[in-house]
Amino acid sequence: MMLKDTIDAAIKQAMLAKDKVRLTTLRSIKSQIMLAETAEGASAGGLAPEAELKLLNKAAKQRRDAAAIYKEQFRSELEENELAELAIIEEYLPQQLSEADLVERLVHIIQRVGAQGPSDLGKVMGVAARELSGQADGKRISDVLGHLLNNTNL
Repeated sequence: MMLKDTIDAAIKQAMLAKDKVRLTTLRSIKSQIMLAETAEGASAGGLAPEAELKLLNKAAKQRRDAAAIYKEQFRSELEENELAELAIIEEYLPQQLSEADLVERLVHIIQRVGAQGPSDLGKVMGVAARELSGQADGKRISDVLGHLLNNTNL
């Protein structure tokens, strides 16, 4: 089942349950899907799974960033709302890698690419971002890679 169909079904359930936060979040996702489908150059058959995943990751990142800003400004009510929306969006994302699994996968990528140190971060990051898309946030990948490449005892 395509993401759009899943979201439509979830919207109906949220309406019946009178869950305003879920309903608002799901409508936001559906709106983004429809915009992507009608964008210039979009294929007629709907979004590809990779495009759906990218869209969900972008929505999740927006909620994380907004929650962080609200936290800095001591606006806990708005922060809680963003975190609640983030939790709903994450239900539709693939399972994120644990810290240990992420480190293990990144060590294999570093060895395969032949990276020697921090100067190779860009080369490794390109491969890692492609292979781990949807399984780990880009910032998290970058942070762990920076740490691993600064420690030369791989």
